[in-house]
Amino acid sequence: MGALIVNDEKKSFLALRNSLESYTPISDDTWRAFKGITKFRSLTKNTLLYCAGTIPRSYAYVYQGLIRGFVCDEKGKEYNKMFFDEGMFPGSMTALLTSSPSMLSFETIEDTLIIEIDFASYRKLMIEKNDLKLFQIYYLEKNWLLAKDSREIEIVQDDATARYLRFIDNNPTLIDRLAQYHIASHLGITPTQLSRIRKSL
Repeated sequence: MGALIVNDEKKSFLALRNSLESYTPISDDTWRAFKGITKFRSLTKNTLLYCAGTIPRSYAYVYQGLIRGFVCDEKGKEYNKMFFDEGMFPGSMTALLTSSPSMLSFETIEDTLIIEIDFASYRKLMIEKNDLKLFQIYYLEKNWLLAKDSREIEIVQDDATARYLRFIDNNPTLIDRLAQYHIASHLGITPTQLSRIRKSL
């Protein structure tokens, strides 16, 4: 069992470097320093990685598994803002940048293997390493600025059926991995409404 965990850890770090380098080349020196501020973790399904109301100190990289970022209203109703599968970086960036309590909680939907990254150390390292700066710029442009604009337009302009079809197009590998109530929560509709939409299609 120990050998399997070590093997998973090695594969996860290889995947993380490949993910970083899909945006910009990362030098060996930067990579060694980056690895020094990280920690490999194995999480079981339904584990809270980060909890709303607390100030986070890290964010994560998903090597294997699935995590949801969600908020709860005053009545306890949950809204799934985002899903993070393999190759993605779950974490409350606003809370990390402002050192304030997170509005989001992050929970594993499947058994999940992650690499946890210390945020304060990452910020310090990013100032020192130009290749890490470039990664940050390119990643934020693609995954936060452009994706955020697209999501906001979709919410305003699309009806529920159009939002569901867009979700399928954008997340084809997640459809069979997510419970219908998780998808309905993300789309801002009830599971019953989602069931009607699926039947009509």
